[in-house]
Amino acid sequence: MTSKRVTKAVFPVAGLGTRFLPATKASPKEMLPVVDKPLIQYAAEEAIAAGIDVLIFVTGRNKRSIEDHFDKAYELESELKAGGKKDLLNIIQNILPNKASCVYIRQPEALGLGHAVLCARQIVGDDPFAVILADDLISGAPGALKQMVELYNHHQCSVIGVQNVAPDETRSYGVVKGKASGDRIYTMDGIVEKPSPDKAPSTLAVVGRYILTPGIFSQLAEIQPGAGGEIQLTDGIAALLAHEKVLAYEFTGKRYDCGSKFGYLQATVEYALAHPELSNKFRAYLKNLKI
Repeated sequence: MTSKRVTKAVFPVAGLGTRFLPATKASPKEMLPVVDKPLIQYAAEEAIAAGIDVLIFVTGRNKRSIEDHFDKAYELESELKAGGKKDLLNIIQNILPNKASCVYIRQPEALGLGHAVLCARQIVGDDPFAVILADDLISGAPGALKQMVELYNHHQCSVIGVQNVAPDETRSYGVVKGKASGDRIYTMDGIVEKPSPDKAPSTLAVVGRYILTPGIFSQLAEIQPGAGGEIQLTDGIAALLAHEKVLAYEFTGKRYDCGSKFGYLQATVEYALAHPELSNKFRAYLKNLKI
């Protein structure tokens, strides 16, 4: 069998972002900025660093700003150029490298993460692909997705990003059942969606990074909608286990749950403390802050 490279990534960005209302009433949560970049740009940069050059955005209503962000802004560029603001001009002209291409697909109904991935089937075709949830912001070098792509290249099977969580947090995640088969690598036997701590098979929680083979599409197409009428990606992965080997990988790096207000604030503070222009001034501000 000829091995294939992972060159495509799917970004499901059709969610409503209700936990951030009213901020997300007219603007998608993926456009929330962490210091000076929106979450979706951090996700795209992680994908590019992993060798991805086709970015597939599964969008919904009120998501036009994502497309605009990655598009060329002629008027803004002209103004910056006329004003001699070369540094700012360089920033907006290089949000994505020239080799990267963007594809936008509309998810007509909010039918779950599995359905969003299924919407990308015609674009992905018979290739392996990544799925990135932008509200899981992961820092580290190399990036989490690059680590997972390298693991896929070696094993040629689906790879699911996981992290260890506290036992009382398992009810918020899909949780993996599996056997250790290498450094931070587990061969999966099953996956359980949001189990209570007493029923969780482990504390390895699935987070928003996946490398999937195209075999996932036939499984998602057969799945019956679950609670809330949604097609769950975890159910598709569970079905895929009957046909293919799937690995869980405990990546290195720090994850910020920017789908929650607290996680978003954590990311904002820590990224500001690491920002070359802001670090010293912001650190001094926090040190002298009186509450």
